[in-house]
Order: sequence, then C-alpha cells, then structure tokens
Amino acid sequence: MGLACVPFAPHQGDRGEVPVSRIAKRTAARFAILRTPGTLRGMVYMALSALSGTMMAALIRDLSSDLHPFVIAFFRSLFGFLILLPAFLRHGFGPLRTRRIGLHGVRGLVNVAVILFSFTALSLIPLAKVTAISFSSPLFATLFAVLLLGEIVRARRMTALVVGFAGTMLVIRPGVVAVDLGTMLAVGAAVSAAAGVIIVKWLARTEMNLTIIMYMGLVATPILFACALFVWRTPTPSELVVLVLMGAFGSATHLFMNQAIKEADIAVVSPVRFTQLIWASGIGYLAFAEVPDAWTWFGGLIIAGAISYMAYREHRITDASTGSTGQGPGRRRFPADRKG
Repeated sequence: MGLACVPFAPHQGDRGEVPVSRIAKRTAARFAILRTPGTLRGMVYMALSALSGTMMAALIRDLSSDLHPFVIAFFRSLFGFLILLPAFLRHGFGPLRTRRIGLHGVRGLVNVAVILFSFTALSLIPLAKVTAISFSSPLFATLFAVLLLGEIVRARRMTALVVGFAGTMLVIRPGVVAVDLGTMLAVGAAVSAAAGVIIVKWLARTEMNLTIIMYMGLVATPILFACALFVWRTPTPSELVVLVLMGAFGSATHLFMNQAIKEADIAVVSPVRFTQLIWASGIGYLAFAEVPDAWTWFGGLIIAGAISYMAYREHRITDASTGSTGQGPGRRRFPADRKG
C-alpha cells in the first residue's frame, strides 16, 4: 500500500508531509460532515425515529385485523398525547406559549391526514410497501420548497428529484398493476408528511420541540375522535396495552424526527430514515409472513440513492456558500435559504 493511501499521516521522517492523493483529499472532505457534532446528533435522532416508526407501523398492522384504522388512529393520538403530559406538568403552561397558533393548527390538521392515510394503508397493503412509498416524502418536501418557498433547484438536484420519483413509480407501477386504495393512501400520506416537515421547519425557528408536539396532539386528538365515532368499537384490555405501546412509539417517532430536523438540515438527516425499509421487511416477514417483491426493494433503493445524492449536493452547496467543511451546531438553515 502506497503512502498516498494514508490521508491523515502528518509526517514521514524528515521528508515533511506525506503526499496525499486527490481521491483521498476528496474522500476526507466529503466525510468531514460526519465530524460535525450537530449533524451526528441529527443522524442518530433520525435513526431512532426510523426504528420507532417501524415498530409503531407493525403494531398498527397487527391491530387492524380487529380494529378499524380510524379507532386505532384516535388511540394512537390520545395515548401519545397522554405520554407527554408528565413533561407538560413539569414545565407548566410554558410550552403552550406561542405567537404562531395558526401554524400549529395547520400542522395538527396535516398530521390528521398523515395518520388517517397511513393507518388505513397499513391495513390494506404490506408493511414494506407502505414504508418504501413513504420514502418519497422528502422528494415531495423538496418539490414543496420549490413551489411554496421559491427555492432554486439546479440541474443535478432536479435530476435526482426526477430519478427519485421514477423510483416511486417502480414501487407503485401504475398501468402495470392495478393501483389499489392502499397504495393511493400511502402516497397521500407521503405528500401530507412532506407538508408537515416543511411546517415543522418553519415552527422550529421559534418553537420548542415540546411545544410543536403538544399543539399537534391538542389539535389532532379531538378530530380523530370524531372520525372514530363513525366506526367505533371499544378495544379489549389486551388491545389497549398494545395501543399504549403504539402511542409511545408514535410520540417517540415525532420527538426524534423533530429534534433531528432542529439539529441538522433536512437533506442531511433524511437518508438515515431509509434504514426503515430494512426493519419493515424483517418485521413484515417475521410477524406477517410478508415478502417484499423485487420492485419494492428496487424502487426503494432508487429513492434512497436519489435523496442521498441530494443530501450530498446540499452539503457541497453549504460548503461553497459558507466556506466551511460542515454545518456546526449553531448553524441553522431553513428551506428558503437553500439556493442550489
């Protein structure tokens, strides 16, 4: 192995600095982001969010054989909200102080759409397919940033966006297989989740994580209860235990995701979420005897690759505009700030 393959060795005897290859320099620069404390925290939080979300989805799919998805959705929101009450009692009414009540209301309504769409989809189609389709949410978020925030997306990121949507089409395969209700609802959930991410990013400028979660529960829970009344069946004690666990995983998913978004840029932490397909495939096989088809895996990997490239381009653009090699923990950028 030549000396050019040792990128971080500072000296070699009296000959001065060891020659470093151009490839090694590029590799070190590209992975410098991993040494940024804020970014690392954001990636860990997003990984925990992916795991919690998969566990919640598996419990939803298991319960949906006996309970209507609307009833499950109400209890998910209710128990998730109740789990946060100790934190609310500890902080008093402080987390409820806000000047952005309207935006919190919109976030709650969007969350209702995400829950109803995704819970119903989980009762109709395999867990891994719902997960793969949900990966398209960051693509929709980028599209919303362009349409709503005036973000400029240049040729490379636009190409990655198109490739990502092509991967979504491979999972859905419209015109090749019948697009059923579950698939359409999964796409609707992905679009709604993308809108929610944009709203959370706006709110995160001024609001605490707990404030965002508390208002989301205050808005969503009564609306979901009204929807559940049309198909109501009182859960059994054993079902209530599972519902409590589901609510805990659901709250953890949102808390981890919101914190990840606050710690680092959306485009940087989003690719970590793709570990969810691995968890969903494993749990789907072990718990429900579901084997994802090759198109689900192929399309999911294409989406993952496209969004990962967009994240890489995001980091390069940040470096070019700030002259840094990573985003420090005090650096906060929002969708409207991105220009590449």
